[in-house]
Amino acid sequence: MSNDKVRKIIHVDMDCFYAAVEMRDNPSYRNRPLAVGGHEKQRGVISTCNYEARKFGVRSAMATSKALQLCPRLLVVPGRMDVYRRVSQQIRAIFARYTNLIEPLSLDEAYLDVTNCPQYKGSATLIAEAIRNDIWQELNLTASAGIAPVKFLAKVASDMNKPNGQYVIPPERVQQEVDQLPLEKIPGVGKVSLEKLHQAGYFVCADVKNSDYRELLRQFGRLGASLWNKSHGEDNREVVVERERKSVGVERTFSQNISTYDECWQAIEDKLFPELEKRLEKASPEKAIIKQGIKLKFADFQLTTIEHIHPQLDLDYFKQLLRDILKRQNGREIRLLGLNVMLKPEEQVKQLSFF
Repeated sequence: MSNDKVRKIIHVDMDCFYAAVEMRDNPSYRNRPLAVGGHEKQRGVISTCNYEARKFGVRSAMATSKALQLCPRLLVVPGRMDVYRRVSQQIRAIFARYTNLIEPLSLDEAYLDVTNCPQYKGSATLIAEAIRNDIWQELNLTASAGIAPVKFLAKVASDMNKPNGQYVIPPERVQQEVDQLPLEKIPGVGKVSLEKLHQAGYFVCADVKNSDYRELLRQFGRLGASLWNKSHGEDNREVVVERERKSVGVERTFSQNISTYDECWQAIEDKLFPELEKRLEKASPEKAIIKQGIKLKFADFQLTTIEHIHPQLDLDYFKQLLRDILKRQNGREIRLLGLNVMLKPEEQVKQLSFF
């Protein structure tokens, strides 16, 4: 890679964030398997868990019932999103001491561009150490960090010395590190894509780098082009300070399955639609939308969605969408129901308001 404009990117990732906040605030939770998630054994889902729980195979997004089978001593506590958001704001205030180029990915992770940061003589390694130290000293929480000249490698690196560590990939070692990188470590490569890549003989980035580019494109299209660039250590994405929100959604997993139109409509009218209205008001005060849609998850865990173009939030319009999506029910019970809207691009909203 060219060295004339080498960027210094840090990816900071909090260690088991929700669980860490709970252990910090409740000392009795420490040194025992702990998870934050839904309480109901049949319906709950684990949001995150501490490292003691992970030793038993407990993972985020796992059903609480499954987690309790793997670890009967697991303590499952409900999440406190207002607390996590407040702590996340404190963490971002620490980031802002070092750079204003901050791209949050979620409450517990962010990219920082410290290329022009004057502290520590511009050493990204020392800046990452200082940030992690500030978080520990002020918030009593640990963070891990990855430092690299490109975004995807910084994210990969932040996972290499977890928990409470950091890993540096300097420019001169980028290709060496990339060559041996398993494809499943690259952000955005999912299970289905990985299986297809393995079937085609691609296991590490070196396999992609040494392949025929046209054949890679033919087999994998846009994913192939992205992997080709990454396998050569290239990622031109900049740290984006403001992400434009594209959609707003709300959903509910039922403690007991429902099955009828009336039950679905009651959940929409009483709970989901009012909550969607509130969230939309925050995300887009103009309520500028393009589509609205419904999501269902059946008892067999099959997920289905339906959406139609509709330029305004309209409760009655969900009635027809609900009728249409329930045609796919085939006698199955429903465990989850969700509503969502797709927002107009901000530039389009500005133009319309101008005219």
